[in-house]
Amino acid sequence: MRFSNLDRTATIQKMSKEHFDLVVIGGGITGGGIALDAASRGMKVALLEKDDFASGTSSKSTKLIHGGLRYLKQFDFWLVKEVGSERAIVHKLAPHLVLPEKMLLPLIEGGSYGKWLTSIGLKVYDILAQVTGDDKRQMLEKKEAMKLEPLLPKKILNGAGYYAEYRTDDARLTIENIKTSLQHGAQALNYAKVTDFLYENDKVAGVTVTDETTKKKFSIKSKYVISAAGPWVDELRSVNNSKKGKRLHLTKGVHLVFPRKKLPVKQSVYFDIPDGRMMFAIPRGKITYVGTTDTNFNLDKDNIKTDLADAIYLISAVNNMFPDINLEMEDIISSWAGLRPLIHEEGKSASELSRKDEIFTSDTGLVSIAGGKLTGYRKMAERVVNRIAKKMEEDYEIETPECTTDKIPLCGSDFKKFKHVKKYIEEIYTRIKEDGFSEYDAWYLVTNYGKQTETILDNYSKIKSEDISLRMILAEVQFSIDHEMTLNPMDFFIRRTGRLYFDIESVRDYMQPVLEEFKKAYNYDDAQTLAFKEKLEEELDSHSNFSLERA
Repeated sequence: MRFSNLDRTATIQKMSKEHFDLVVIGGGITGGGIALDAASRGMKVALLEKDDFASGTSSKSTKLIHGGLRYLKQFDFWLVKEVGSERAIVHKLAPHLVLPEKMLLPLIEGGSYGKWLTSIGLKVYDILAQVTGDDKRQMLEKKEAMKLEPLLPKKILNGAGYYAEYRTDDARLTIENIKTSLQHGAQALNYAKVTDFLYENDKVAGVTVTDETTKKKFSIKSKYVISAAGPWVDELRSVNNSKKGKRLHLTKGVHLVFPRKKLPVKQSVYFDIPDGRMMFAIPRGKITYVGTTDTNFNLDKDNIKTDLADAIYLISAVNNMFPDINLEMEDIISSWAGLRPLIHEEGKSASELSRKDEIFTSDTGLVSIAGGKLTGYRKMAERVVNRIAKKMEEDYEIETPECTTDKIPLCGSDFKKFKHVKKYIEEIYTRIKEDGFSEYDAWYLVTNYGKQTETILDNYSKIKSEDISLRMILAEVQFSIDHEMTLNPMDFFIRRTGRLYFDIESVRDYMQPVLEEFKKAYNYDDAQTLAFKEKLEEELDSHSNFSLERA
């Protein structure tokens, strides 16, 4: 279905005239999950995001739908059980987007995990997460571990644990949740900043919104408002004069990206680093990325950067585990840095804080949700929508159905199992290889768009150019403008495709034609187009340049 900023004026007019059951503030994975849950239960929902969808935490995670093995060490069995179970559900909803990923846990001399405790821990992990079949954990001897990953440190390796996880693109998971919510009647708008609240009888009854593209204000009325604004939850609570209760504790997580040939791990590894923390190295297409850090953050939430100290820390950790690699600063081709909106607990360090979500309700009725993990987004949404459903029954005698999002496939998926995804990738490769595309190109299209690849290939067939890669990227741009609310090249290169992280050279190679495509679609003038180009060049530099001058 069409979901486009080309219809922005009509969308705002429609939102302004209607009276909603629920306004959701925040277009990240939590807000997208809430919009889908509420809309699928029959609520009239409006979702608002001050920047682009998934532009905050939800495009800057480790991009894993994982069970949180490390939370076993904190004896957080409830969290492990919930997110462990959710992995399988989210994979079922979008098997093209949530991909099985075996994880290797090396057991090294003096490391965090010993052989016996790891065996018991992974067994408990399997039980809590209800893991079955070939996905059940295996304990490997040294020789078996080295065969799976020859880069491991042979001298200090004692063996390894081998267990199942899932990998995703967090920003695409977010946009597909939002698009699926539209199929159930929700409305959504990016670049729409909530600046104040409407009140009736001292209770929140809507929001005042600034359209960030024109700076014009408009209002939306609703029975209830949920803030799922992530790191900005406390600011909105302050606007609502709701300062009592717990507060957020923000921590920064950083990831570095290397060419696959520079860090050629054969599969994902979860490994020790000297300061006692753990880190991931994850191969993905043309690249391998590593992370993450976990440091307190008190600076500008709208300007989170990977700094030189972050890069040195991560490179040192990788070189410690993979001594034959010897990565250097100039090997970094991209990076990302994001914030975790955790719930503050006195006396606890960043790494010790719980990843559980919490719901806060102010005296004015504003409901806020914060904390949690990417993997648990669907259950977070269910809990907070249950609370709204209870309020609707109390206040309006309206009964709301139970949550069914565990059975609603996400946009782009009609795959029953992952084997059908693999078969579809083969079909797409057969169709595009005659033009000169690779198996990677087919994998990229299907694992980003699923069955929506058909629309992109249809666009591709209508574009005239001898450069097949240019034709395909313009076909993607057209799809994202028509169906994914993409407003500018940053939305496209960073969040709709992840190219800034996973294929940064394609951003440099096709920046100009993509700029021209946006200029044509939205009638941007030369000054606007130049501003987009400068912003994109700034993003390229800040994500990939770690010279001493930036220290």
